Amino acid sequence: MFGNIGWGEMVVLLVAALVILGPERLPGAVQWTSRSLRQVRDYASGATAQLKDELGTDFDELRQPLSELNKMRGMTPRSAITKHLLDGDDSLFTGNFDKAAEQAGAPQQPARRQKPLKANEAPPIDPDAT
Repeated sequence: MFGNIGWGEMVVLLVAALVILGPERLPGAVQWTSRSLRQVRDYASGATAQLKDELGTDFDELRQPLSELNKMRGMTPRSAITKHLLDGDDSLFTGNFDKAAEQAGAPQQPARRQKPLKANEAPPIDPDAT
């Protein structure tokens, strides 16, 4: 629950609570907050258990699309391309693509080094690319 709050923020919140509530009311406020959070958590788990009891196997069918959405939430463009277009082969992104091509028997093309253009020199044009 407090995964995004660091120690510095926690100290600032504690000091602010101490200033706002005072040292006399702070322990009571902490107890009330923890009791309320525990009660909300119990209500949520009780509601989930009640739905599961009432719906039976239909509950799992309802949860499946939600779990698929959670999987898609972590999907990045790289992982989407790897999964759907490359069938899980991420050698294109890891730099092992040339090694995989060599193993498959594909001829490796030598890297071309172009010399810099001189002043007022037109760049080479590839008629097949246009």
